[in-house]
Amino acid sequence: MARLLTVLLNYKTADMTLRAAEAATRAMDGIEGEITVVDNDSADGSFEMLRDAIAAAPWAQGRVIRVLQSGRNGGFGAGNNVGIRAGLSDGTKPDLVFILNSDAFPEPDALHRLIGYLDAHPEAGFAGSHIYGDDGHPHVSAFRFPNVLGEIEDAARTGPITRLLRNRTIPLPVPEQSCRVDWLAGAAMMMRQSVLDEIGLFDEAFFLYYEETDLSLRAARAGHQTHYVRDSRVMHIGGVSTGMKKWRRLPTYWLDSRWHYYTKNHGRAYALLATAGRLAGWSVWQLRRALQRKPDPDPDHFMRDLLAHHTRALFRPLPRPAQRAPRFPGNPVEVE
Repeated sequence: MARLLTVLLNYKTADMTLRAAEAATRAMDGIEGEITVVDNDSADGSFEMLRDAIAAAPWAQGRVIRVLQSGRNGGFGAGNNVGIRAGLSDGTKPDLVFILNSDAFPEPDALHRLIGYLDAHPEAGFAGSHIYGDDGHPHVSAFRFPNVLGEIEDAARTGPITRLLRNRTIPLPVPEQSCRVDWLAGAAMMMRQSVLDEIGLFDEAFFLYYEETDLSLRAARAGHQTHYVRDSRVMHIGGVSTGMKKWRRLPTYWLDSRWHYYTKNHGRAYALLATAGRLAGWSVWQLRRALQRKPDPDPDHFMRDLLAHHTRALFRPLPRPAQRAPRFPGNPVEVE
């Protein structure tokens, strides 16, 4: 039987993390494995609260649930890396690693279904759950790799452009059945330890956003697929730690991550082309807004901040070399 390590990352959401840990514990019934909760240097008493609450919780009795302190807040990838590197409590590595957001709650059979799926699909290195909100509505969590035409479509928000570029759009419609995709949101994703040993863990140059995209791209280049598993279900509130739903301006770390992803994986020329594509699409959207008096869903000064940041970034040192991926990945392939 495969051994599973579930890694739960906390940042100033101790109460929510406890709920997620309880849900994960119930979902691990009958699975050989452990849970590691990593406090990402919350500095608000979260570590002590989590440690003491888990030790006393009835649902945690007889389970191996460790609470670790990261020592620094290096972001999403770095925090998860702390838990993955720690491995199992006996000093060995698991066969599978499941990363779970602190505001995500797997259904009782969600992990069993991911494990069963990976057993049946050796070509899949990563597998992620169907994500839905606390209102029951599905979340978009499956994507194509970022690309220039996808940037145009996403920024334009215009039906004719979306239809024209339907095979290049970055967010995918919620799949009706399990299928291969380019990458998945990292709220609830299972990964083979053997793949991580081969390609490395999360790139800690990403503080937040694009890190799971980069990891899936590295896996794809090494020949390992990422699959969306429709019958593994996880409820996700979303934005609790990051405050994304309340952003008024783009945070610098999002801009840094976008630039790092494109330049690392495709080079500076392609990064500039992707930004030019977004500017072109955004210009179409601004014209449509003016004609139809539509509200603006973007954060304040979105395009100005993006252009200013990427202009400054041109003068930074180049990222380390990376093998190039196909410029425009194809459509997802459905799995029987």
